[in-house]
Amino acid sequence: MGAVTGQDEIVHIGGYTAETGGRGEGVVAARRDRATGGLTPLGVVAVTPSPSFLARHPALPVLYACNELPDGRVGAFRVAPDGDLTPLGERPSGGAEPCHVAVAPDGRHLFVANYGGGSVAVFGLDAEGVPGERADLVRHEGHGPDTDRQEHAHCHMVSPDPAGGALLAVDLGTDSVYRYDVDAGSGRLTPREPRVSTPPGTGPRHLARHPDGRRAWLVGELDATVTAYDLTPDGPRERARVDASGRAGHVQPSEVSVGPGGRFLYVGNRGVGTVAVFALDGEAPELVAEVDTGGEWPRHFAFAGEHLYVADERADMIRIFRVDPVSGVPEVMGEPVPVASPTCFLP
Repeated sequence: MGAVTGQDEIVHIGGYTAETGGRGEGVVAARRDRATGGLTPLGVVAVTPSPSFLARHPALPVLYACNELPDGRVGAFRVAPDGDLTPLGERPSGGAEPCHVAVAPDGRHLFVANYGGGSVAVFGLDAEGVPGERADLVRHEGHGPDTDRQEHAHCHMVSPDPAGGALLAVDLGTDSVYRYDVDAGSGRLTPREPRVSTPPGTGPRHLARHPDGRRAWLVGELDATVTAYDLTPDGPRERARVDASGRAGHVQPSEVSVGPGGRFLYVGNRGVGTVAVFALDGEAPELVAEVDTGGEWPRHFAFAGEHLYVADERADMIRIFRVDPVSGVPEVMGEPVPVASPTCFLP
């Protein structure tokens, strides 16, 4: 691979492979021009089945990928300066279809959300960032009113507290956000009651924390909502609830994130193919813009510098936007960048 200059940085993109009906082959690396936002794909750097979500170690050049398969796995890779990946080890995830991974802020544990298994797994990480034996596995119990999607628990996201507080686990199947205290030594999880219950049929998918540590927003995949919470010592307290999109049609929210500067919230809406922008200065999130992504299925997005990168799983592309720092509104730049079945963009 070519050398990376000071103006460039390497990003990685996860996606679906043939094992789950996708067209990708594994983890793709791309070179990002920090000045223009331009993206140059460098090819597949790890051939691995359906690496649907990726995460980085906070201090080491190590990348983690969950393999979203019936027999779920999670793998660790050393990242070379040119973006190449060398396998460091992999472990069974403890459940079917792991769809989200996150690393503890201190870099000592890896958390995995098993969607099909409805469970949260924890792995200790050694000094090199390699996952050891599974430290814990907690299965969620229950179901929701949507008999197709909520027949049992479906853990969709694990969100460690940057300040070291409770781990939040978002479960689409049980309409719940669970809280766990994590033992810093053993990695064992202790449930902290009460869990947060959303209205039946919400189908919570992902949540975004504000950098101030006091607020969070949760998207409902099944009812197309955004719920605002105050993060209190007793757990998240609901403050407001709004529609995820102003568009008519089938809306299925995917990713949610607070933008740079903390003034705006962004929500990806599959079905209508948009990113919705909400102002955060009021009691409830206020929709200020909704931007077409050029595809129907924006599965994931991420910010890097003043740019926003949207992964459209079904249109086989990454769409690049420049975000206006004052209005918060993304403006599309150039042509889409072809990437097969992308599901995660990791700056």
